[in-house]
Amino acid sequence: QVQLVESGGGLVQPGGSLRLSCAASGRTFSNRGMGWFRQAPGKEREFVATISWSSGRTYYADSVKGRFTISRDNAKNTVFLQMNSLKPEDTAVYYCAAGPPMAPVNGDEYDYWGQGTQVTVSS
Repeated sequence: QVQLVESGGGLVQPGGSLRLSCAASGRTFSNRGMGWFRQAPGKEREFVATISWSSGRTYYADSVKGRFTISRDNAKNTVFLQMNSLKPEDTAVYYCAAGPPMAPVNGDEYDYWGQGTQVTVSS
């Protein structure tokens, strides 16, 4: 069974940091681009960051550029999202996804999704 399991979400004050992790089963991770997407209440899902399979090229939404960093450890089948300088508008459920090797920013092109992890930024 293909699985993506996110962890690391929680409640943090504005300006704080969190590190999300996504552990993938072997068949899911190999030759796959990986992405993080988020969905806030009442809003559509939006692209946050993606990372390609071979070159590790990264893409970021303008709203998180300079604050978030996506990385992957192919030996451990894990992708990370380091989130710094968090803002209340970053509050959402964050989803990990596996898709084409070049890691497009369109979530509709991704095949596998995790269950999501809640991130709440509030004082």
